[in-house]
Amino acid sequence: MRRLFGMTVLAVAAGLALVLVVGLVSAAPAGAKPDPRWRFYTHDTTRYTSPWFAGARRIMVPFGCTRAPYYDPDPRCAHRRGFHHGIDVAMPCGTPIYAGHRGRVLRPSVPGTPGPAYGVHPFRLRSGPHDILIGHARRVYVRPGQLVHRGQLIARASDSGAPDGCHLHFEVRPNDGGYTTAIAPRRYLELTPRARP
Repeated sequence: MRRLFGMTVLAVAAGLALVLVVGLVSAAPAGAKPDPRWRFYTHDTTRYTSPWFAGARRIMVPFGCTRAPYYDPDPRCAHRRGFHHGIDVAMPCGTPIYAGHRGRVLRPSVPGTPGPAYGVHPFRLRSGPHDILIGHARRVYVRPGQLVHRGQLIARASDSGAPDGCHLHFEVRPNDGGYTTAIAPRRYLELTPRARP
């Protein structure tokens, strides 16, 4: 009898765990599925976390010379490849984007303001001697002149201006610099490989 009772308790616990898992899966947002338009122009299949975005994500297009077809040939690159001035991180539309650094939102009239290739809501945060440019945002929760703090929700990811699906374009420039002055942004993005189970 005691053994039967123990097995019944285990069966009930397993059933509750299954219900909980099914509930969590069904509660996941529909946008959490991979975007079929994503194209990865890197051999890096690692998923990274960052204080700049929610979840663990893959890099689509790294900084520097790339075989991605969206950029004009650049003299710095072999085989007539283009040069990508930021890092593109694949994420479903609507993924929260946070301020990874304290900074002030710049006004659109600042020199080097991004064009339509960055989407309809690109913006820049000034953090010390650098401007951090966020491209392809769907919704922006901050306004020009506003001081933002690390961890603050600032935008949501989108495919605005992006032919290859929803993602975050993260770019770092010297203050007031144009895209040709962009520097390698990886250390500012603070990517951490997700621990494998």
